[in-house]
Amino acid sequence: MPWYYATNGERKGPVEEARIRALAREGVIQPDDLVWTESFGDSWQPARTVPGMEFAANPVPPPPTMPEMQFDQPLAASYKSTTHNRELMQAARETLRGRWGLAIGVPFLIGLIQLAVKLLGYIPLIGFVFSIAAWLIAGAFALGLTVFWLSLSRTGNGSLDQAFSGFQRFGTAFLAALLMVIFTLLWTLLLIVPGIIASYRYSQTWFVLADNPQMDALDAIRRSKLLMQGNKWKYFCLGWRFFGWLLLGILSLGIGMLWLAPYMRMSYAKFYDDLKPAA
Repeated sequence: MPWYYATNGERKGPVEEARIRALAREGVIQPDDLVWTESFGDSWQPARTVPGMEFAANPVPPPPTMPEMQFDQPLAASYKSTTHNRELMQAARETLRGRWGLAIGVPFLIGLIQLAVKLLGYIPLIGFVFSIAAWLIAGAFALGLTVFWLSLSRTGNGSLDQAFSGFQRFGTAFLAALLMVIFTLLWTLLLIVPGIIASYRYSQTWFVLADNPQMDALDAIRRSKLLMQGNKWKYFCLGWRFFGWLLLGILSLGIGMLWLAPYMRMSYAKFYDDLKPAA
């Protein structure tokens, strides 16, 4: 079960419960800091209310509080990915080392479920119900898999339960997917290139939602736009680095994609975590 925590006004996660408890013992999480997991419902709780939580006797002094970012204002270059794409890909490979089975198995199972629902859409008379269902659940699975990738990237651990966690925020996930499709389509109607740029602009939406359980879909899209200001070209270059691997995946009749897809997803998770406030 994923956990989230907030220190100095900044929300972080997802992490496993064991990691939350370790952070408390290390003094990173203070007794009055807020934590959240799905069993808490819609409210965050002080860490001291979690049964069995242990805190450091002499906690580490918190760093100076940074001013809260006003995400509704288009501040140019507010965030910057400073790590070279080559290093992000190397970090992704290091994280996946010894975890390829998990990284391949969980998304593959989710893909089979989605494929099965889509195939059921071809059944005469009732197929339209499954066609609609396949469209409706796409957002929830996208959000759940993002929670899985972030957890695997940050902690080295991930679970199948995380891949289904998007259904706990089904409405938000569905609306986010719908709005991204509409916005991207509207830009594409102008020209193909603006549509591609728009897709980069909204590319961090699922990561933002995964990190902010109480955020709504439109705010997540706005924050993604802010995060990608000045970073779209770097994001494009990161994707272009996989072009040769993509060709090999196609030549292998798709078998190579089983390894390429996790490699790409992990690299994009590293890219998201590398986005830092610009000086």
